Amino acid sequence: MVGPRSWFSGLFYRSSNKRQSSGEKDFTLTFVQEQRLLKLKERLNVPFDETRPDHQVYIFYLIQEALRALWHASFPETEITGLISEQWKDMGWQGPNPSTDFRGCGFVSLENLLFYARTYPASFQRLLFKQDGMRATWEYPFAVAGVNVSFMLIQMLELQSERPKSLPGINFIKILSAFEMVDAQWLAMRASYMQFKEVLEATKIQLERELSLEDIHRIQDLPAYNLLYK
Repeated sequence: MVGPRSWFSGLFYRSSNKRQSSGEKDFTLTFVQEQRLLKLKERLNVPFDETRPDHQVYIFYLIQEALRALWHASFPETEITGLISEQWKDMGWQGPNPSTDFRGCGFVSLENLLFYARTYPASFQRLLFKQDGMRATWEYPFAVAGVNVSFMLIQMLELQSERPKSLPGINFIKILSAFEMVDAQWLAMRASYMQFKEVLEATKIQLERELSLEDIHRIQDLPAYNLLYK
């Protein structure tokens, strides 16, 4: 499952902020929405850099606990031997140290994976173990895909701007069906590892289309929501 890292690192530096002015809309947030957006932005501002002294205490402790919890949710019958271990590759991290893969997106990407595992365990396990469809010989790395989904949503929903102006951003909700959409696209395209970048781009286009629907008010309104419970 381990392969070239150049395509992966490139995804974090690729601009995905192309917007058409015709798609911009004015809107007003409620007080509750404003508070939720502020809290989310606070989470986005929690980076992780193991070389920084201030990150080697509190944040490192959070990382340790989150990684252990994620491993237990993924492989409850197997003990992890350490936070740096070849075992992590079984989850789809590219090397023995998972932090090298989520450093670019920050701690929130790890939190999202853990939330997914705890909230939608059946869906999480189905994707982790590639249980659906005719699979490729060289599959996409599960955990790395999760980090990329988090990064894609942050960029597409304009979560780092003062407030989103596009319909996908305005319609933003916590959408974990995005990960299911990645796997569905993977199968539909009969993709293999080297096509992972194209699969992510196709997923982004589909997700933007669904979030741009005028009648989206809750996660259940998204066409892709049913993928979580198939």
